[in-house]
Amino acid sequence: MPIDLELTTQGEKSPAQLAWEATRPEREFVRFARHQRALHACMIVSFISLATTGMTLKFSYTKWAVTVSHFLGGFQTAGYIHRTAAVLMFGVFATHLYSLVQMKKRENRSWWSMVFGPDTMMFNRQDLDQFLATMKWFVGKGPRPQYGRWSYWEKFDYFAVFWGVAIIGTSGLFMWFPTFFTKFLPGWVLNIALIIHSDEALLAAGFIFSIHFFNTHFRIEKFPMDTVIFSGRVSKNEMLHERKRWYDRLVAEGRLEEHRVKDEWLRWKNIARSFGYFFFGLGIVLLLLIIYAMITRLAH
Repeated sequence: MPIDLELTTQGEKSPAQLAWEATRPEREFVRFARHQRALHACMIVSFISLATTGMTLKFSYTKWAVTVSHFLGGFQTAGYIHRTAAVLMFGVFATHLYSLVQMKKRENRSWWSMVFGPDTMMFNRQDLDQFLATMKWFVGKGPRPQYGRWSYWEKFDYFAVFWGVAIIGTSGLFMWFPTFFTKFLPGWVLNIALIIHSDEALLAAGFIFSIHFFNTHFRIEKFPMDTVIFSGRVSKNEMLHERKRWYDRLVAEGRLEEHRVKDEWLRWKNIARSFGYFFFGLGIVLLLLIIYAMITRLAH
């Protein structure tokens, strides 16, 4: 088994060790598995399609919405695209839940450890402590907090999908199949569903294209784009800087090498970046158009 010079060397390093470390590539570790990256890519396509077609219908009184809908083939075609993207979103959500069940079986873990373990996506006291520490750090009243595998804002983004599928998805189904649902529900439910679907979708689009984009791409250390969701891996320096709690725990448990990978990212780097920049730019443009539409509506 090769000796890891960074972890085992004590005291000053020899010239040979320094030369070896200078020429070897930086170590990288898996953060997102291949199926997670694939699901996120599908979610990007689905969400951008839903937001684009949905906002053209919501702001159909604006010139830009009419232009976009004509580009897509008309408002009716935009509706077909919208519903197709919704089916894709439901599929992504169902596949993710299935993958959680499979992961539990594969790793022989209990639901308790998955929900309350160190890698849980559930909120806990540590998230509250890190949030308060982050607020102090923002105003210069404390050091930068050390995060684990998931930060509190990433957990918030994660559960926002559950909220969106439940609220936006359900209300969308009511409008998609009105005859079926009105067999056992009063007709006024469809009016409420329309309001909820429209306003919650606007909130979701505004949040993703502003807050989520800022947290993942506009931060100084990530600008102009954080590619981890495409590459699935982070460098050791990134782990020590951003997720030192996770790194320290893996070292203490002797599991760090389980996450170590060879860098195959360069083969897909340009393709993934082009994909990311395209949808990232589309989201920013759509956010600006939404703001413009709301301002012009208030002005009138």
